Amino acid sequence: MKVRIEDTCTACGLCVDTCPDVFEMGNDIAEVKVEIVPPESEDSAQQAADECPVEAIIVE
Repeated sequence: MKVRIEDTCTACGLCVDTCPDVFEMGNDIAEVKVEIVPPESEDSAQQAADECPVEAIIVE
C-alpha cells in the first residue's frame, strides 16, 4: 500500500495523530514519511485517509 497527500491538506494533524509511523507534519502540510506503508500500519493509514476532513490522503 502507498499513500500520498494532496495540496488540499490543511495541516490539521489528524493523520499524524492517527498514524505517526507513516505521516509527519511538514512546513505547510502533512507529509508521508515512508514510500511503502508497512503492513502493521496499513489499518491506521487507511483510517487516517478515511477521517481526513478534506480528503487529502490518497491511498494507492
